Amino acid sequence: MALLGALSVVALLTFRHYGLGWDDYTHAEYGELLLAYYTSGFEDTRALSFVNLYYYGGGFDMLSAIVARILPLDLFAARRLMGAVVGLIGLVITWRLGRRLGGPNAGLAALVLLTLCPLYYGHMFMNAKDVPFAVAKISLLYALVRAFEEYPKPSWKTVALFGLTLGLTLGTRVMGGIAVLSVGLAGIVLLTLEARRIGLKSAIGRFGAFAGILCCGLVLAYGVMGLVWPWSIAEPLNPVRAVMYFTKFWEVPWRELYEGSAVLVPEMPRGYVPTLFAVTMPEVFLLLALLGIGVALRTLFRADAPPIRRTIEILLLGAALVPILVTVATKPAMYNGIRHFVFVTPPLAVLGGLAVAWLIERLAPLPRLRAATFGALGLAASVTVVDMVRLHPYQYAHYNHLIGGLQTADREFMLDYWGLAFKQAGEELRAEIDRRGLKPPVGRRWKVATCGPHNAARIALGPNFVVTYDTHGADFALMLGEYYCQRLPLKPMVEVSREGVMFAAVYDVRSADPLASVFSTPPIQPPLPNQQQASGRAAMPRPAAP
Repeated sequence: MALLGALSVVALLTFRHYGLGWDDYTHAEYGELLLAYYTSGFEDTRALSFVNLYYYGGGFDMLSAIVARILPLDLFAARRLMGAVVGLIGLVITWRLGRRLGGPNAGLAALVLLTLCPLYYGHMFMNAKDVPFAVAKISLLYALVRAFEEYPKPSWKTVALFGLTLGLTLGTRVMGGIAVLSVGLAGIVLLTLEARRIGLKSAIGRFGAFAGILCCGLVLAYGVMGLVWPWSIAEPLNPVRAVMYFTKFWEVPWRELYEGSAVLVPEMPRGYVPTLFAVTMPEVFLLLALLGIGVALRTLFRADAPPIRRTIEILLLGAALVPILVTVATKPAMYNGIRHFVFVTPPLAVLGGLAVAWLIERLAPLPRLRAATFGALGLAASVTVVDMVRLHPYQYAHYNHLIGGLQTADREFMLDYWGLAFKQAGEELRAEIDRRGLKPPVGRRWKVATCGPHNAARIALGPNFVVTYDTHGADFALMLGEYYCQRLPLKPMVEVSREGVMFAAVYDVRSADPLASVFSTPPIQPPLPNQQQASGRAAMPRPAAP
């Protein structure tokens, strides 16, 4: 409770530090349109055809729009605050699940591990899709664990919790249906174990009764899904259409930096996700999660372990590993690091918590070894704390020391792929202009040639600046520190950096040689100004490798 209280204070003090990403502006619009849909008595249906976001649920976006009307915050500050609140809820549920499965030590360790996971912590302030989905998924896992613990007759409270969390999961991202694979595996394990104990007919009868009771929650799930994702129930087959939409890559392919090469996102290798987990997760998280997987597998294959416990182990392992294994097997388009896999970090943290509880039990007769072991783990955790503080507010760009830290990672992978550094760059540019007493040319605003998310730059700079791809007559050049943006042979007027790595820079180009382009490599397609207003990240011309 002390740790959660401290995290809440830190979140309140820092939520405004996090900038806007590629999708923020568009998601904010989607939330306003969803709110208009309900307040108009379902007559304003623009949300049901807005860009491609109607294929996603918008519960977080709508909630943020409501909070912005209630609290004295602008819309984007409200979104950051609600991101912190949702992320903290995910931490609480992870703690409770770890405690439920392994006792107080496991619960506390799971909470600490997820807090020290930069992928989760960094995204929770600014990711409108992946962290709410992660919280919904760990909530669904908690409900399923409760249901199996009450097998074969789950209580109606558990059934209601199952319906609520399933509705939120599917209503946030329809691909949450992948949970059926983990549940199916758990069901097969339980049926097999029960059949050996009481016979196949009795086992099928008990499992059928269990499934029938649990399915009563589907009515609630459908209603909750429709509440946060109204398009999903506008027509009966819309969820199926959404699944089909996401099974293929729908955008013009672009390239992202992976292992030092610019690779088309539909052609990322099968090892993309495992590799990025290996180089971005803190060492202590990786070690304990792997040990937790081993402990769970050991319990799963122990003949003397209770059938329900073995079933829950496969459920937990499935939640953590099945999405990664499916991705390796199917090789879909991959981009933006592993933000799409934030949802596996809570179950991995729970597995790590179970590993800590196992270590405490096993090393109890060896106090010196136990002290040395947990001293080493504490030191590793403190290194991660220092890394996260030094990176603030760009924790999501963390790379561990196994790869050599941020400077090595900058040559190999994408770091600030969402352009969060534009907030700090914009604020510092305005301050520098004021300090120098600069004035824009008579009759116009400052013109800023920008490589990166334009809506984020526009919000960060304010009304006295024009953000454009056009370099002709530009006063300043605002560059994201990614491989596709120009690194000008000028001293930056403003530079945002962490650990010696540039995240963004602003150059004064008024007296410099004219820029041919803001890109270091030719874009695949020209910018679309009308699309830029409507669809955040999709408006960015994707730079191709030479």
